[in-house]
Amino acid sequence: MKNQLFIVEGLPCSGKSSTSAFAASLLEGRGDVRFVDEGTGDHPADYEFHALAPAGLVSDRAEIVPLSRFTGRLLEQLLPYKIYDGLPWEAERPVMLDKWRQFVRACPGSAVYVFNCVLLQNPMCETMMRFGFPEETSMRYIREIAQIIRPLHPVVIYLKNTEIAASVHRAAQDRPGWLDAVIPYHVNGGYGRQTGAAGFEGYIRCLEERQARELRILSALPVQTLILDNPQRDWACAHETIRQFLSAL
Repeated sequence: MKNQLFIVEGLPCSGKSSTSAFAASLLEGRGDVRFVDEGTGDHPADYEFHALAPAGLVSDRAEIVPLSRFTGRLLEQLLPYKIYDGLPWEAERPVMLDKWRQFVRACPGSAVYVFNCVLLQNPMCETMMRFGFPEETSMRYIREIAQIIRPLHPVVIYLKNTEIAASVHRAAQDRPGWLDAVIPYHVNGGYGRQTGAAGFEGYIRCLEERQARELRILSALPVQTLILDNPQRDWACAHETIRQFLSAL
């Protein structure tokens, strides 16, 4: 069995970017290793900054377009159709599932992909945080994705963090203005409104519940999994655990 897809998951500020890059370096030599970080703008299995433009807005047919191509009034007209944050769930879900199918169909047999999140984080931000859906809805959707990617024998490395507030505080020092964006997104979204979340403490409570749900969902998925408990306390030890885990596959 050849594992062709490795995904590093965890909450914001848990170390996903550096861990996924480290995993990619360990996998060199197993094939055509392709590391895909967050925010690349051209993700093979995700639509990070795209819109589902209706017919007549960009062309004579409905089509998915990268928002980076547009400015001014046309960009403003496209934002309500942004795949994340704009589309209603009944429109977003089939678009995203089809994107995953396209990725699996196009994946070369020699390729080994390493993703920073997208299996748990992005679906949970939409189903839980944005729409306020119950855990069962998130579970069904993520299981659909897991079934689609099953031919690639996916592996998930999860960075579990019980020191969320401290990690967020540290990361925020290097990200001016970041908290000003993420706190309103969480406390004003579907889940935040349902629970009366407010301010920094409300944001942290949202993340704590999200992590609990993700771990329960992950345990039910047909994927190989490594869960690292608080790797931020000793990254050298965490990296050695990852090294041994990957070498055994």
